[in-house]
Amino acid sequence: MKYVKKIFKIILLTACILIGLWFILSFREIPKNITYGMSFSKFRTDELNLPFEETFLAILDDLKVRNFRFSAHWPNTEPEENLFNFTELDYQMSEARRRDARVIFAIGRRLPRWPECHDPYWVEDKTIEERNDALLKYITVVVSRYKDYDNILYWQIENEPFLSLFAYDHCGELDEEFLKEEVALVHKLDPGTPVLVTDSGNLGTWHNAYQVGDVFGTSLYRYFWNPELGMFKSRLPASFYSFKKNIMGYFYKKQPTLIIELSTEPWLVDSIVNTSIETQLNRMSLENFDEIIHFAKETGFDTQFLWGAEWWYWMKIQGHPEFWEKGKAIFENW
Repeated sequence: MKYVKKIFKIILLTACILIGLWFILSFREIPKNITYGMSFSKFRTDELNLPFEETFLAILDDLKVRNFRFSAHWPNTEPEENLFNFTELDYQMSEARRRDARVIFAIGRRLPRWPECHDPYWVEDKTIEERNDALLKYITVVVSRYKDYDNILYWQIENEPFLSLFAYDHCGELDEEFLKEEVALVHKLDPGTPVLVTDSGNLGTWHNAYQVGDVFGTSLYRYFWNPELGMFKSRLPASFYSFKKNIMGYFYKKQPTLIIELSTEPWLVDSIVNTSIETQLNRMSLENFDEIIHFAKETGFDTQFLWGAEWWYWMKIQGHPEFWEKGKAIFENW
């Protein structure tokens, strides 16, 4: 009996210590002001059959977004080997600079939007080594072209590169040494601009991405859908994100951290243009939208980049301007 009591006391003491550590490490100060930004890409406007310039200018001048994440998707940027297209990126960068908007510039093979890894058709017959050499050349050309823009805040290298559970069929195994080579190349080309590396907020461990870059960014998704489970919501508390952030700061060097991808659009399997409005509103209602924004504030991150402005604009054109108006209120008030 004494032995059982001793075991029980040890278990109870261990539980109390773990609970205490959780409360200490999950502490976060809720910021009075949050700096909001927005991801934007021509890749997405093409998917939605939206006019690229019109959509971008609406986000700039009607939503009044002044912090962006742009993506130089490789197939768009180098559609033919050694033949580069900078028309859209030049336009985005120049219009953003005219309005004193800051930019996180994402480059690499794995960038936002499905299928995650975006390869131009002309690398299909290359070996991995040849593809990597071509990728480094593309990165060199892009960074060299835009590094003198004083409104570039960070270079983002790849997107959630350590998230091997997602899009494996398209991305394959991560070559961590090559990722470090990409980061080192950008440091060499533009030593004055920090490098951002990102990881999944729901599934990522963060520690690998945190160590590779100078700045860390996490995604944050609350609502999901798949054919087997249907609609479901993440049950992770806001303190989970602050706990992971504090753990990283404790074990590794402290660095700026932000929410780089706060999803405010519906999670779909089929394309938006082929999905009914009713289904879209079921998976991202105004109530869900508000709950996501409130939840993100509770995480304690003071910089948050939203995800979905192109969808807001597309919905506005379909006669549902309510998400666009919600976005305007967010960017007007911060």
